Amino acid sequence: MLTMLAKLFKALNSESAPGQIALAFALAVIVGLTPILSFHNVIVLLLAFILRINLSAFFLGVAFFSGLGYLIDPYSVKLGESLLQNPELVPTWTELYQNDWWRMTAFNNTLTLGGLLLSLVAFIPVFIVSRILVNTYRDKLLAWFEKLKIAQMLKASKFYSLYKSLAD
Repeated sequence: MLTMLAKLFKALNSESAPGQIALAFALAVIVGLTPILSFHNVIVLLLAFILRINLSAFFLGVAFFSGLGYLIDPYSVKLGESLLQNPELVPTWTELYQNDWWRMTAFNNTLTLGGLLLSLVAFIPVFIVSRILVNTYRDKLLAWFEKLKIAQMLKASKFYSLYKSLAD
């Protein structure tokens, strides 16, 4: 965990594109807010490995959003249940469930359907906010933070030596 955090700080302090880090967090929202063993999470994981994103940011984001997911699971279940029990959508769900591919997606699970819908709604805002935070960190916070005494103390710690070894 410490190594991943050091790699994330290395990416934040490097010249890598802020969009790569932001996309990693945005993809992590989908994996984190839905049940981990879902078909769509396999697709997101493949995208994470194919696209040029920061994998440390992705895995730390998955850990963060999984914790957040446990807190909002009751709301995800209610949302999924309301969609699955909507009388106007019942024929659609029945028809989709007759197809093997759609059955494999497990959208008949209230948590999967509600969590995926919430994560898709949150995808763009998380991307935008993450990108803004990375740019703000690089422009303002990094120079200010390096002047603090605690930062100078951290530079003498094991974490900083690990960070520097990864930077080389």
